[in-house]
Amino acid sequence: MSEERKCISIIDSVLPRGPECFAGCFDSDSEIITINGERTLFSIDSFSSEDMFRLNAPTRLGWNVAVAAMSDILACGGTPLFYGYAVEMDRSWDEAFLRRFSEGVARALKPAGVSFIGGDLGQSHEWHYTAAVIGRLEGEPVLRKGAAPGHIIYLSGKVGTGNLEAAMNLYAKNLPYAGRFSLRLSEASVMRRYATCCIDTSDGVFAALNAISEINGTGYCVEHLPYIHRGVLMAKTFSLPESLLFFGGSGEYELLFTIEEEKEKEFLRAAKSEGLKFYRLGRMTGGKPPGKYLEERDEKIDISDIDLDARDHSSREEYIKKLIRTARELGCRDA
Repeated sequence: MSEERKCISIIDSVLPRGPECFAGCFDSDSEIITINGERTLFSIDSFSSEDMFRLNAPTRLGWNVAVAAMSDILACGGTPLFYGYAVEMDRSWDEAFLRRFSEGVARALKPAGVSFIGGDLGQSHEWHYTAAVIGRLEGEPVLRKGAAPGHIIYLSGKVGTGNLEAAMNLYAKNLPYAGRFSLRLSEASVMRRYATCCIDTSDGVFAALNAISEINGTGYCVEHLPYIHRGVLMAKTFSLPESLLFFGGSGEYELLFTIEEEKEKEFLRAAKSEGLKFYRLGRMTGGKPPGKYLEERDEKIDISDIDLDARDHSSREEYIKKLIRTARELGCRDA
């Protein structure tokens, strides 16, 4: 268990949790609360310089934090309804920056039909943004629990947008490339009809897979990773393994979910009828202990004992060195 999960467990063991709360501490991306006999979803997320979002395009930054905040509701199979915030503006933010940032948030909320319900504003030496989202749940929630050996792993988008954005923030802040997250409203509406479990990739795809693997007591085998083209180009430019886009802890807030194999054809037909594209990553596996594997260029790499939680490292530099060293020690080839 990572240090972050240990801290969350300590807090959860002390604070009261009423009978209205449906799921356990790590069981779902959103809290599921019963109000007047109906289930409501609630999620709260904080964003700051730690998330490695670039500040050169405030409209894109506003869009990204809003999409990221709503992804927890979507991962639970819900529909976001209300959105509130607490923001500490960086002292360098002027009125023009704040207006463009807010326009970016609005562009994400409007197509989702989400109402802004207010918040709190302050100033600090570094920006910090917290968003709270309330959603509606129709039918049963999609939890992180429910995957079993043989279930197929799918992803709602390509891999690497978040880790490429982090790399650009470190080495090319002002390049015009737009690391823009996707609002997966339509994908979530199809996913919730077939998924046995779901989690968003807020800490990257590798971390998301490990989370559902641990919760469900399974292993996994990743057979295909659909990397974003610009991410592969970056890896080639710096002679780095493209698998860093998979292992890195900066998320792209896609929906990672599992479905039963016998329902796969029906799921794909439903996706096609909606004009949606999902990516098949591999399958959940069994075994004692269950293993975790990555297939790369006809080689099967054992990643069962790899620990790459960014929050367990004292600096970004130390974490990046560990990422690169681990990928190369595993035999992941340069792009």
